[in-house]
Amino acid sequence: MRTVSLPMSRDNKVLNISTIQIRPNRTQPRRNFDEEELRSLSRSIVENGILQPLVVRRINQTEFELIAGERRLRAAVMAGMNKVPCVIHKCGDKDSALLALIENLQRTDLNMFEEARGIARLIRKYGLTQEQAAIKLGKKQSTIANKLRLLRLGFEEQEWILTAGLSERHARTLLRINDEGLRREVLSRIISDNLSVGEAEALVTDALMQKPESAPEKKPERKIAIKDVRIFVNTINKAVDTMRLSGINAISRRSETDEYIEYTVKIPKAARREKIS
Repeated sequence: MRTVSLPMSRDNKVLNISTIQIRPNRTQPRRNFDEEELRSLSRSIVENGILQPLVVRRINQTEFELIAGERRLRAAVMAGMNKVPCVIHKCGDKDSALLALIENLQRTDLNMFEEARGIARLIRKYGLTQEQAAIKLGKKQSTIANKLRLLRLGFEEQEWILTAGLSERHARTLLRINDEGLRREVLSRIISDNLSVGEAEALVTDALMQKPESAPEKKPERKIAIKDVRIFVNTINKAVDTMRLSGINAISRRSETDEYIEYTVKIPKAARREKIS
């Protein structure tokens, strides 16, 4: 993949900017941040500092929007830093969204669905064709089309696929099934039996062949239990991170026994954003 350099301000100075003056990028395609990786990066920042400045753009006299470096920002907040080194980049909304997406794609930080949602948001918000998006992202138009097709899967299906560690080829195989109920049953079987892509393709073909021509009487929807609690733990971590990035000094404590994972979250009632000069 070709690399893209970010044009900076003329003097290219590194400035220390307050963390509560930096807004997360609204078009940031990445939504999932591994908690343990963030803690590891946070410990490294405490020991060595932030070696690569964040890239931001100025929104108004007191606030900036993040373009590149959200992992570093989250880890810095986790480490208790009040200010982080930044380089200011002059650009508009469209360029900011594009650069945030490209920066994540080049670091392979996005999962398949985050990448697809980022591309879809870029196309929708700025009126691009798939071909134009492909040119800007350095990809083939057919690749863009295949990425966008993944969004036909429901959000819960996407979470199950990611939690089970299934590949993009597994996901594309499931797209052959239009019936959501049948697709979920097949997905449950793929996960429980730990099927390879080839085995999943065979299962999908078999399920489609056995599907009756006329719609049978609707049965109560089968609830598929996802036993991996990482989905719910990540939801709590994301909520706490969002509050911290918004300037709310939320404190979370986690304890674990053989039977339970216990979380305590403290949110100050007098939470407020202080203006930092």
